[in-house]
Amino acid sequence: MPEMKNKSKIREYGETFVIALLIALFVRAFVVQAFKIPSGSMEPTLLVGDHILVNKFIYGIRMPLVGKRLVTFTKPRRGDVIVFIYPRDRSKDFIKRVIGLEGEKVEIKGQKIYINDRPLEDAWGVYSHTSSLWGLPAKNNYGPHVVPSGCLFVLGGNRNNSQDSRSWGFVPINDVLGKAFISYWSWDWRAPSLIYKVRWRRIGHVIR
Repeated sequence: MPEMKNKSKIREYGETFVIALLIALFVRAFVVQAFKIPSGSMEPTLLVGDHILVNKFIYGIRMPLVGKRLVTFTKPRRGDVIVFIYPRDRSKDFIKRVIGLEGEKVEIKGQKIYINDRPLEDAWGVYSHTSSLWGLPAKNNYGPHVVPSGCLFVLGGNRNNSQDSRSWGFVPINDVLGKAFISYWSWDWRAPSLIYKVRWRRIGHVIR
């Protein structure tokens, strides 16, 4: 009897572990996923070392391997901070802000963005340097180009130090993985001591 009880407990623990693993995989694939910010292209909205959660359910149900959205609840809106598959290397995920929607004409003159020939109130972008991160002239002029159907035009917050739609084109909506909504942890590895490495004020910071 004791041996049978031990086998029963082992089986019970195994089943519990498998169920928990399946739930975790389901949540990661379809509901919420954690990401870490590796670069400063989204500053000041997101900092290097921010750990964020991305809502993968908000835009609909997307099959991870197939890459198609079975159900669409809503489409990304202007101003949304989205995570998507990098068009030039599908093994990587990028995070940028939606600026232009499908069918819109996008043009950038100097540091001013125009959507359908109307100036956009751009409260998200900063121009901290006169040249880009790669030693090339800052891309202060773009277009005009019309965003193709089923695509988005995205920009980083740190405009002169961001690889975005100005460099590699538009993002297919089907490649959008989700919307960033909160920072649950932030670590500044450049800080001089352990106490200051944790950015306490950014824990629980809502991403807008």
